[in-house]
Amino acid sequence: MKAIAQDTYGSADVLEFRDIEEPAVGENDVLVRVHAAGCGPDVWHLMTGMPYMARPMIGFSKPKIAVRGWDVAGTVEAVGANVTDLRPGDEVMGTSEGGSFAELVIAKPDKLVPKPATLTFEQAAAIPISGTTALRAVRDEGKVQPGQRVLVIGASGGVGSLAVQIAKASGADVTGVASTSKMNLVRSIGADEVIDYTREDFADGSRRWDVIIDTAGRSPLSRLRRALTPKGTLVIVGGDGGGRWTGGFFRGVLRAPVLSLFVGQRLRGLATKVRQEDLVALSELIAAGTLTPVIDRTYPLIEAPDAIRYLEEGHAAGKIVITV
Repeated sequence: MKAIAQDTYGSADVLEFRDIEEPAVGENDVLVRVHAAGCGPDVWHLMTGMPYMARPMIGFSKPKIAVRGWDVAGTVEAVGANVTDLRPGDEVMGTSEGGSFAELVIAKPDKLVPKPATLTFEQAAAIPISGTTALRAVRDEGKVQPGQRVLVIGASGGVGSLAVQIAKASGADVTGVASTSKMNLVRSIGADEVIDYTREDFADGSRRWDVIIDTAGRSPLSRLRRALTPKGTLVIVGGDGGGRWTGGFFRGVLRAPVLSLFVGQRLRGLATKVRQEDLVALSELIAAGTLTPVIDRTYPLIEAPDAIRYLEEGHAAGKIVITV
């Protein structure tokens, strides 16, 4: 079968479109024929092997898993003997730790849910990682309540565009931060107000928000705290920015919680984690019509390296999706 794989860390040039063996189905496995796969920062981190602090988990000198991709949407091809809640022909979305930039992938049943009937496979592939990250940022870490003022930085991105919608569904008054060209998009997904960061500084001290969800990964904590109420909550999503060793994880996952011990504000970092119950919650929001994924571009599997090059430019509005 065809797949996008790599044998060494590096730029998108290390990715190869090549034949690999079809995966074997174990007793607890689900074999999925891929129709679409999400392409986000997680793919870039695994491709480059950065930050270096992640190497013990993903492979020191080369990736432990050669095939790229994590988000997946497709049709169940076969199931193992112990899998009882899925069967061939079922349309599903979720994640595959074995890599989803391939024609066939192995997934665990607890990482899959039925694909919402209202979504295309391309839209469904944009949901699992970005959606569960946005949900956890708003609901679990941000603990957003009706009537609160919420600021979403990077509101036009894959995670940010979903965070805006989830915060609105939670009853919050939502302000999105985006570039000039993406302001209309952010308004269209429900933001009550949009700040053009090229013209206005949200952290100038003139306004404060109860919850700030930072998906852009660049602002210092001191700057973000100026825009936060004295008892407000800051949620830093992902590990973008920073150096080669710790990347943005130092700011969010390490430094923010420690600083939170000494100030009145709650400062939290959020790493990617996909749970089936969160995928179910997202499916319910989609069914209710309050959550719709935004897709910037789609690329065929053979052009996945170009998709990642476009991702690296940082201009994507919503999610980039690979079609298979």
